[in-house]
Amino acid sequence: MQYIKWVLLAILAFMLGFFVVEYMTVHPLMMSSYLLISAVVGFIIVVLLALGFKGKRLLPFALIVTVVAFLAGYVIRTETFLGRGDDRPLPELTREKGDPGDGHTAVVYFTHGEPETYDPIGWINQFNEFDEQGIPFVPLVARPFFVNELRNAYLKVGSSHHRQMHMQMLQSLEKAYRQEGDDTIKFYISFLDDNPRPDAAVIQALNDGASHIIVSEVFLTISNHTAEGEELIEAVDVEKYGATLNFTGPMFDSDTLRSMFVQRTTDHIGDTDPSKVGVLLVGHGQPDEWDVEWATETEQEMGFRQAVLNDFVESGFQPQNLSLAWMSFKEPKPAPKVEEFVKNGVEKVVFFSAAISADSIHSQYDIPELVHEAQVADDLPILNLGAWNDDPIVIQAIKEKIDPLMK
Repeated sequence: MQYIKWVLLAILAFMLGFFVVEYMTVHPLMMSSYLLISAVVGFIIVVLLALGFKGKRLLPFALIVTVVAFLAGYVIRTETFLGRGDDRPLPELTREKGDPGDGHTAVVYFTHGEPETYDPIGWINQFNEFDEQGIPFVPLVARPFFVNELRNAYLKVGSSHHRQMHMQMLQSLEKAYRQEGDDTIKFYISFLDDNPRPDAAVIQALNDGASHIIVSEVFLTISNHTAEGEELIEAVDVEKYGATLNFTGPMFDSDTLRSMFVQRTTDHIGDTDPSKVGVLLVGHGQPDEWDVEWATETEQEMGFRQAVLNDFVESGFQPQNLSLAWMSFKEPKPAPKVEEFVKNGVEKVVFFSAAISADSIHSQYDIPELVHEAQVADDLPILNLGAWNDDPIVIQAIKEKIDPLMK
């Protein structure tokens, strides 16, 4: 009988650790259930400790057992959560090897992707990828907290507009080609972290008879994201199926994309003198450790945004009222830069999620939250000019990357 309470305590503490991870990571519709279960199990543990281990000699050991069993349950559930497979479906490749296709070109529009509602699979894949590469990023025990913050962001904004916006951008891109009289090219959407995957889109293009496939990489920089997508696509081995394959490369070297920032700002500041406008280009940011593996991510993002600031100077904006900031991992953060603008006497501030291709949790919530941490007057106009989105200039920039690869 004496051992039963120890075993029961260990089992309950293990269950609590398990259910805490469940509560932190499950879909919002299941949060309440796991919160209730965790609270009930926690209450039973407290009662058991209070009634079953009254002696001063036993209680410290009982607390140690509780903590160890809790951590065991927490870590084991975290590991199984992170081991969740990416079950996004791939269509069957029905095309015969060596089939030259029907001669048409397919454009696979490839971008980051973000589920409309909370789904952590993208970050699970990211965690696992960096673990395999030995790149340090968020200790194991902290990952449920990281995912919980992602879910909280979804709860605050309702849903991500990322997918919807990219679908709209692809429609605009297709329209641009149709207006030029090209009615043979076919277009396919694909996402790194949503459905369909880039390899699924390429397989569909092959099944539809494409002879030439162009992958339009709607990213700002060369990074682990573009590399992962290219790896998935190249594994299809389209050449064996009689097709050719080209990648456009990301957008960091697009002068046309750069021009969008000045044009959009000019369209939104009204009669305010450009010399009285503060412009903040907020980048994503990655840990310094990642820069060792993917230096192009930071180098190209910095180079692109600095070139955009130079464009603003040439358009009459003041250098002291133009700045870069980072959302994550790097400094400076947005709020201090906004405060500097105010000290310079600006009358209006605009900011961009400069490295983000379409509305997302980052541009809808994370970056605006950081900007509005600035200690400035409530009546100071602060305009969120967002991600790139379905801007005609952006569509033209994407098209300009595709056109040289057309056959």
